[in-house]
Amino acid sequence: MWLYASTVFLSAFLLFQIQPMVAKWLLPSVGGSAAVWTTCMLFFQAFLLLGYLYSDWLAGRFAFKIQIALHTCLLAASALMLGLGLGPQSGTVWSPAGSDHPIITILAALGWSIGIPYFVLATTTPLIQAWYARGREKALPYRLFALSNLASIFGLLAYPVLVEPYLSLRHQFQTWSWGYLMFVILYLVSALCSWQSARGTSASAAADVDSMPQEPSWDLRFLWMLFAACACILLLAITNYLTQNIAPVPFLWVLPLGVYLLSFVFCFSDDRSFNTNWWRWLAGPTLAVLGIVLFKGGVNGLILTVSIFVAGLFVCCMFCHSELARRKPHARFLTSFYLMIALGGALGGVFVGLVAPLVFNAYFELPAGTALCALLVLHVRRESTSTRHLANLALVAFAGFLACMRVFSYASGTRVLARNFYGSLRVSDMAIPGPKQSLRLLYHGSIVHGVQFLLPQFRRQATSYYGPGSGVALAIESSRRSGARVGVLGLGAGTLATYGRAGDYYRFYEINPLVIQVANTEFDFLRDSQAEVDVVEGDARLALDREPDQQFDVLVLDAFSGDSIPIHLLTREAFTTYFRHLKPDGLLAAHVSNQYLDIGSVVERMGLEFAKQAVVVESPGDNESRSLPAIWVLLTSSHAFLDNPRLKGFTSPASKPAADVWTDDYSDLFRVLK
Repeated sequence: MWLYASTVFLSAFLLFQIQPMVAKWLLPSVGGSAAVWTTCMLFFQAFLLLGYLYSDWLAGRFAFKIQIALHTCLLAASALMLGLGLGPQSGTVWSPAGSDHPIITILAALGWSIGIPYFVLATTTPLIQAWYARGREKALPYRLFALSNLASIFGLLAYPVLVEPYLSLRHQFQTWSWGYLMFVILYLVSALCSWQSARGTSASAAADVDSMPQEPSWDLRFLWMLFAACACILLLAITNYLTQNIAPVPFLWVLPLGVYLLSFVFCFSDDRSFNTNWWRWLAGPTLAVLGIVLFKGGVNGLILTVSIFVAGLFVCCMFCHSELARRKPHARFLTSFYLMIALGGALGGVFVGLVAPLVFNAYFELPAGTALCALLVLHVRRESTSTRHLANLALVAFAGFLACMRVFSYASGTRVLARNFYGSLRVSDMAIPGPKQSLRLLYHGSIVHGVQFLLPQFRRQATSYYGPGSGVALAIESSRRSGARVGVLGLGAGTLATYGRAGDYYRFYEINPLVIQVANTEFDFLRDSQAEVDVVEGDARLALDREPDQQFDVLVLDAFSGDSIPIHLLTREAFTTYFRHLKPDGLLAAHVSNQYLDIGSVVERMGLEFAKQAVVVESPGDNESRSLPAIWVLLTSSHAFLDNPRLKGFTSPASKPAADVWTDDYSDLFRVLK
């Protein structure tokens, strides 16, 4: 048993170590989009399905010894091909920058780089269980499934805690490759032991044909698939919500996925069906709470936000997976059972990763997932007539009502509601008291990315994070000269163009074509600017790398994915590019406002790395001018700017010791959590 358990444990550990690793590797090529993880999860679910399909085919069509021989050949081939395309060792990632939906490109990059090793790892759990259960009627192979999920959790949690902070990305892939070779050796030993134990089992297997348990019905198989799909949809939808509104970082990928896997561990830890009554009862209140949070548009605070959604995910996954455990078949049919679970997971991934971005104009997959979960609760409780059952149905109905209200209220009064790979945009008008009367707001997810007054006499007024008292306003006004050149990473509504004067040149870099369209059609900042304005479509860093020196007087780092600057724009290599495009006395202004992460310390530390003085400008919000609270870090070596009297009162802090220099190969967000 220990040999099979060790093989299953190592395969699952490696399977879930590679997931955040390869997703982090891909982030820079698509502008740090939160949808990278959803697309990667679609790939992982699809290849898991292929692995389970292969296992079911192999175990159902071939004699035991032929199974071992065929799979051993595949295993050896994967070991030989391991070094051909794994991660950064393979060279440059395809760059889909500027495309609305670069999903196919990401899937192709994943397939080329890790497809074969991932497929082999995905076959391990069902095949090993089938081999172990052969000839052992009293064996409990489902415990190996629980063990594999426990190993998956260890693999996931080890990445942000033990791997990412201490190893560069290249060393991570090299270490993983050695671990994979160890797995191959362990698997071959397991296959050899299985081969030896297969002697003499043919006769007993033939004798058992008459006593073979009844094959599961297709209705039951469909229900397996539905429970698995519901849990996967909720996992991906909640991960989308968190990364869209906080930051697309491995920790927020790992935590929901870890909770999802933990529910498998609890539900399949022994041969007895897990008690489903508690989770059936808790599902209703949980869905109601999630509906209230969605209706309100979120809650304040990182810990509270993550706690509510992760706890809600755990309860819903426990409900779905306990129902699966209650309906699991005899060990003879375990490969088909896992196949339907994988099929449900893949369908959930297709819905969130492919269908939702094309069909929905906002992030409506979370309300859809909660509605599906509510329907499943109704299905499993349909024969109950107790008072508690009626109360639970009322809560489920309330959750469905709130989800519907969230969908309609989101669209109500909205001028534009659109979505692509890079996120969901919403443009809304809002009436306000006073002489300025009304505003137009741009939201990316739930984060404000631009504000403009609608009356002609006020519409050129700088607002939101760029008001007259902001750090970027101070940088531009203090560096003003005839024919000033200003570069801006991140367009938003184009608010900074309002600072342009005749003879100035403003060059915006924006990866999202939808943002460019909205800035040109729904806002007037670009049209009304006195400066010459250019907008470059594509990832800002890649575009700057390709361009000759721009000799900017001011370069503004304001490219946000949700509520955070993408990590690949905060590395040493990125700042090397920025300072190449700045004049010697130029000024870099980085917008570091964030509810949850201390991005300012990273930028300040980068200033020390490049011998620049850092000035932190915190500006309060102002309701009259519609300025929002903002924090800007200004980096420069210009003594004229640093001696400016307007800088009095602003801080020039030393970098925090915890904020190490980030590189393309290394970053650590745990140290900058607020």
